[in-house]
Amino acid sequence: MMDTLHEWLAQILVWIESLGYWGIIIGLAIEVIPSEIVLGYAGYLVHQDIISFPVAVICGVIGAILQQWLLYAIGRYGGRPFLDRFGKYLHLKSKHIDIAERWFEKYGPMIVFTGRFVPVMRQVVSIPAGMARMNLWKFTWLTILASIPWSILFVWLGSSLGDNWDTVGEEAAPLIKWILWAAIALLIVFFINQYLRRRRKTN
Repeated sequence: MMDTLHEWLAQILVWIESLGYWGIIIGLAIEVIPSEIVLGYAGYLVHQDIISFPVAVICGVIGAILQQWLLYAIGRYGGRPFLDRFGKYLHLKSKHIDIAERWFEKYGPMIVFTGRFVPVMRQVVSIPAGMARMNLWKFTWLTILASIPWSILFVWLGSSLGDNWDTVGEEAAPLIKWILWAAIALLIVFFINQYLRRRRKTN
């Protein structure tokens, strides 16, 4: 079973390499395999001088935007009935969507940014944003802001690790914790700012 999975993964990575920059964009947009692997492999291709670092990062951001637009559209135009019926085919678990909905209700649009750094949530947080009909430009802007450091981190790690790029997840774990804390700090600042603005309006 594991040999079959490794062979399947290897075939996808060869396909991504054959498409160059388009392979990164498509690989992230459909995310058949985790974005960490796609971006880590893109970093490995940078290490091999097959592609350039800046363009690999840009393609990573574009791919992330396309994926999140798709999930946003599912939430906006399909809603919960669509997800309850077809979510399993998209590997979207109801319990994760439930959590994402509660987070969006509690934290609002800022969770679109901070949720990108939380495992599982980064795949589903766009759905409640679509269901709530969040402004698409605001949604896209927050997605871009979160996707830039994510893409830079994994492309850089993949490039630095070279032939050991497949350990990118292990190497990234402690760095992601710092990014998550930074995201939480931004969320706190956002809420303080919102609170102060409301107080000024009532005074």
